[in-house]
Amino acid sequence: MMLKKQILNTDFRKAQDVLANADFIEDDIILFDKMDATIAAREPRRMTFILVALCMKGHAEFAVDTQMREVGENDVIVISERHVVDNFKASEDLECLCMIISTRFFYDIVKNVSDMSTLFLFSRNHPVTELSVSEVDLFRKYFFLLKEKTAERENRFRRDVVKTLVLAMFYDLSNIIYRINVCSERKQSRADVIFTDFIRLVEGNFKEQRRVGWYAGQMSITPKYLSEAVKQISRRTPNEWIDSYVTLELRVQLKNSAKSIKEIAMDMHFPNQSFLGKYFKEHVGMSPSEYRQS
Repeated sequence: MMLKKQILNTDFRKAQDVLANADFIEDDIILFDKMDATIAAREPRRMTFILVALCMKGHAEFAVDTQMREVGENDVIVISERHVVDNFKASEDLECLCMIISTRFFYDIVKNVSDMSTLFLFSRNHPVTELSVSEVDLFRKYFFLLKEKTAERENRFRRDVVKTLVLAMFYDLSNIIYRINVCSERKQSRADVIFTDFIRLVEGNFKEQRRVGWYAGQMSITPKYLSEAVKQISRRTPNEWIDSYVTLELRVQLKNSAKSIKEIAMDMHFPNQSFLGKYFKEHVGMSPSEYRQS
């Protein structure tokens, strides 16, 4: 009898330990220009961070959520958390510029929930995309500037500088996404359409509405059908997506606004401050005040 492969989680700390010539900031970001065999996914690995990479030479292939993908020169790879990567194979001359970004660091970077959804939608439909010559040059500039700034350990503002550069890079990636979406002739499946419509609805209503039934009603489908479609496309339930938007907005407000926790609870339509505190600790692992001070 054939044994089913066990899906292991990727390990951010292990990647730091085994990568040669890598620059990193604690558990936030790692930059490296050599794909080490010890972290290549030959066995199923569930992503616990965001991977952004540019293939400069050679070629490779791997599976993302069981779908085989091929990578060649000038292709950019964007794989977000929760996706499963497997069967990585590469030519001997493979050269890549790679960034590993922790989800916590990404949440600290984004200033608006739409930044997150654009990345997730893009990585789901286009984990591998060919860049133009000018876009390749732009990515290379970001990579080497980020690598340089990450290595400046004596710079007291190092983390803030890197955060700003990563945010700028994601906005430029969003511009590339816009070009791809305008030019793409790929026909979307019914599940793709439902997922995209659901995400747009969540973006506009997550502060007031956190029930899956409400979103299903707005889309004139059953909650069960919505759940099946969303899980098929994203490997996440609708509740997990709603919670992601809510917790991200709470993180942003706690870190980037002078509002009191009580005011944030009112803004996010929680019954009271205590309810918000329990919700936040359940999903983030610490209280709102602890997170604000961290």
